[in-house]
Amino acid sequence: MNDLNKIVVTDIMDVITVFSPKGRFEKMNNRKYYGLSFSNDGQITYTHNQKNYISDPHHAIILPKGQSYTIYGNKSGEFPVINFECADFLCDTMIVLPIENIDFIMRDFIQMKNLFLSERNRTKVMSLFYNIIYNLWESTALCGNSLLLPAIKYLGNNYSLPELTNKTLADQCNISEVHFRKLFTEQFRITPRQYIIDIRINKAKQLLTEGIFKINAVSEKCGFSNPYHFSRLFKEKTGLTPTEYMQQNRIIKI
Repeated sequence: MNDLNKIVVTDIMDVITVFSPKGRFEKMNNRKYYGLSFSNDGQITYTHNQKNYISDPHHAIILPKGQSYTIYGNKSGEFPVINFECADFLCDTMIVLPIENIDFIMRDFIQMKNLFLSERNRTKVMSLFYNIIYNLWESTALCGNSLLLPAIKYLGNNYSLPELTNKTLADQCNISEVHFRKLFTEQFRITPRQYIIDIRINKAKQLLTEGIFKINAVSEKCGFSNPYHFSRLFKEKTGLTPTEYMQQNRIIKI
């Protein structure tokens, strides 16, 4: 699968911290579960199928279930490890994930480790693990272009502003509008404008399904300049007018 944004975690088996000294050499045979490992200060080289994978404060590693590999300690340190199961196949080789901010991940891990002591905290433990996965996925999605992160976060909170422009987003990243558009399109294979439209259309689908607001109000709440423009774009994206979509999807029973 490899797409962390679609991962379905069914169980968390261990939330532990392993101390790995410099010069350590071990072999793992037929790993029982998937694992996620990272470090705040140390460095490990995993070797699997004659390829090396580095885990350090800038790189987390997903360890494949059912695989065998060797471990060498390059630098002493503590390595948080989360062993887990998935609903679907995840990987049969190591997956290296860039870490944007190790402090955020360590904060969630420490909470996980404390809460894991009691079964009654399972939901919260799962929530924290998904938050770690999301942070790693976000870093991976923007790998090489973390410069765009301020714009993505700004978009998440302000997609409904009608005056939202490429310049507004570029200013969040402290780069020129031309450079921003080029980086964004290269990274996401879509223009910033189309990205915004997609988010707005998805929000409109939510509001139309809930059936609380009329079409004009939905258009305004999603940041479209006028309901006619909204209706045209909505039909282009979904094949239905907003009214047709609401009639087919409106929730009338709960």
